[in-house]
Amino acid sequence: MRKTIEIIRSPAAMMACSAELKAKGMRLGLVPTMGCLHDGHLSLIRLLDGHCDVKMASIFVNPTQFGPNEDFQKYPRSEARDLRLLESVGCEIAYCPSAADVYADDFTSFVEVGPIADRLCGHFRPGHFRGVATIVLKLFNATRCDAAVFGLKDYQQAVVIRRMVKDLDLNVELLFGETAREADGLAMSSRNSYLSQEERQRAAAIPQALETARTMAEKGESNVERIIYSARNVLLNSQIDSIQYLEIVDPESLEPLPKIDRCGLIVLAVYVGKTRLIDNVLIGPAGRGKPLIANIV
Repeated sequence: MRKTIEIIRSPAAMMACSAELKAKGMRLGLVPTMGCLHDGHLSLIRLLDGHCDVKMASIFVNPTQFGPNEDFQKYPRSEARDLRLLESVGCEIAYCPSAADVYADDFTSFVEVGPIADRLCGHFRPGHFRGVATIVLKLFNATRCDAAVFGLKDYQQAVVIRRMVKDLDLNVELLFGETAREADGLAMSSRNSYLSQEERQRAAAIPQALETARTMAEKGESNVERIIYSARNVLLNSQIDSIQYLEIVDPESLEPLPKIDRCGLIVLAVYVGKTRLIDNVLIGPAGRGKPLIANIV
């Protein structure tokens, strides 16, 4: 194990390092990130324990997954802090390329992942998952990772990546980490740093709405419209600025569920102020579990 984290900037250097490690029989694990790390990211690094010999993370704010009016330029960046955090949890290599190194001026090739990327976030962010799938494939190629970890807060992203790995016969073991949450249940996210104190208080309605839906389904409510109505009211009563979508879907296909007669996934995207936040939780059969909010027993 390296004493200090090794920082690699270029795809060529990353591929050379990976080839050297693989030649020694090392199994490589990767956690792709866009930086501004929090405890949720660090839990994903820990999830690599036992699945690889060398733990790696990438820090790259990927321009191709942002729309023209989205927050690419202001997305929080804190590389020095991120590197210290990665080193604290045993990450040995940080791949931190520049956009110019990842996307040459004549770059034209993208990964299209099909209809599963067109719903939910994909509907409101055209081209987003094309950018996600493309950069993930490029990260897999540069790092030659044997295992990769993704968080389930970005549930649709996880489904898209799993589909790409299957369809393209990629030899990468996928691991998925549960959503890390604050004490009031709000999912940890780099974008939470955008929230003012007042907005942060209102954002607590997001896990409250999901918890309302989960509890209703656990108690036997099977009517999707009633569950969504109750969850929506929690959000509106807490003055969430707008609800982009709030749906109950099949966890595999992401298609809407007509009723809760099997495990479902309630997914949402909302705006608190100008900040877009997403979250989800399993409900119904197999969706039972500990409450999202720490002070609920």
